[in-house]
Amino acid sequence: MILVILGGLFLALCLFAALHDVNSLTIPNWLNLTLAGLFVPAAVFSGLPIEMIFGHVLAGLAAFVIAFGLFAFRVFGGGDAKMIPAVMLWIGPAASFQFLLAMALVGGGCALFIMMVRNVVPAAVLPGPIRAPFEDKAGVPYGVAIAAGVFLASPASPILSQTLRSAGVIG
Repeated sequence: MILVILGGLFLALCLFAALHDVNSLTIPNWLNLTLAGLFVPAAVFSGLPIEMIFGHVLAGLAAFVIAFGLFAFRVFGGGDAKMIPAVMLWIGPAASFQFLLAMALVGGGCALFIMMVRNVVPAAVLPGPIRAPFEDKAGVPYGVAIAAGVFLASPASPILSQTLRSAGVIG
C-alpha cells in the first residue's frame, strides 16, 4: 500500500511538473528534489533485490551526466536537466529505452505543435496558463515530454509497474 501511495504521488508530481512547465517554462528545484527523494522509500518498500535498485541508481547517475551535458550546450533548460535524472531513478534501466523514445517523440511533437501555433495564433489571444510557450522566442516546455515518457514507460519499470498493478491499473 505504501508503494502505491509513493508511486501515485510520483506520477501526480510528474503531471504537476508538466503543467507547471507549460505555465511558466520552469520546473522548480523543490519538485525535482521531491521526485528524486521519493525514490528512496519506494526502493525500500518495493522489495526489489539490491542489484536492481543499484541499477536504478546507475540509470539516474548516467542520466544526470548526460542531461547536464545537454544543459551545458543549451539543449535542455536547468529544470529539465534535473527532472530527467530524478525520473530515471524510478524508471530504471529496464524501461529506459521506452522512456527515452517516448520523451523524444513527444518532445519533438510538442516543438512542432508550438512552432505551428506560433505562426498562426498570436500569443496574446491564448489563455494565460498556456500562453508562455507560444510567446516569441520562448522555449519548449520539455517537462511535458518527460512526464509523457514516464507515463508511457511506467508499465516496463519494475517499481512503477508494481505500483500500477497494486492500484489495478495494469494486469
